[in-house]
Amino acid sequence: MNLKEVKEFAEQKGVRPGRQKKAELIRSIQSAENNPTCYMTDQAAICGEASCLWRADCR
Repeated sequence: MNLKEVKEFAEQKGVRPGRQKKAELIRSIQSAENNPTCYMTDQAAICGEASCLWRADCR
């Protein structure tokens, strides 16, 4: 997803995108969904969430 699509998705989830960068915004969405906030972090290398929406972009 590009940044515009991520912002639209965030708004649908009740997350205000503001001036967040893509990675920060995705972690905000993950947090709002009560998921681990692992997108593009050291934790991403050991992520076991096969059905994560962000997985393909993260790795």
